[in-house]
Amino acid sequence: MSRDDPLGHAIRDHYHGEQDEPLIDHDGTETREQPIEQFYFGEFDPESDAGAWEESWLDGPLLDIGAGAGRDTLYFQEQFETVAIEISEYLVETMRDRGVRDVRHVDMFELRENFARDRFQSAYAFGTQVGLTKSMPGLRKFLGDLAFVTTSDGTALIHGYDPEQDATTEIIGYRDDPTPGLAYRVYHTEYKNDRETLLFRLFSPDRLQEAAVGTGWEVVEVRYGSERTYTAALEKL
Repeated sequence: MSRDDPLGHAIRDHYHGEQDEPLIDHDGTETREQPIEQFYFGEFDPESDAGAWEESWLDGPLLDIGAGAGRDTLYFQEQFETVAIEISEYLVETMRDRGVRDVRHVDMFELRENFARDRFQSAYAFGTQVGLTKSMPGLRKFLGDLAFVTTSDGTALIHGYDPEQDATTEIIGYRDDPTPGLAYRVYHTEYKNDRETLLFRLFSPDRLQEAAVGTGWEVVEVRYGSERTYTAALEKL
């Protein structure tokens, strides 16, 4: 497996009962131990308010972007064709071991290179990883690529942190930005001998809609799941 993948390495070890060290996030003197079981090994709950709302926006074929350990894919693949993608080889292996039927080692920022036009009806990006676009132009490019691989009547759900919510400033690695609706998040994550520095661009729903202009998408509904995060539902124009 490739090095410098502490998250994937820790999740793989946790699944196989081999995790003997914590997965730690660092920002200066502030540290956080990630609760891997809680974050990555729950089950999608279609009976919950959030689960029912999310499912109402999705149809197959579905692209599960940055699918982690396959929590959501395992549910949706029983409803319709679902393709899970991950950049982590550890996570691709873990999803296969858990029974994900179609999982691919694909960078979420290289969708055009890996999928044909109109390949998917819906896309699902849960886990705030869309912030790894790092900039508004990067977000706009990602949305354009996502539009390319989805049908003309496609839908997408995008999960993110809202910098305009006061509680967001409490997350590890938060960096303020003078531009309304924007912020950064920067921190280091470590597991065993693996270390990675992560940079996220945080954007409010209004900024997400701004980035969507000209990409073929429109933000049509926003649901807050906590004081910090939201899920935006997008439709094709």
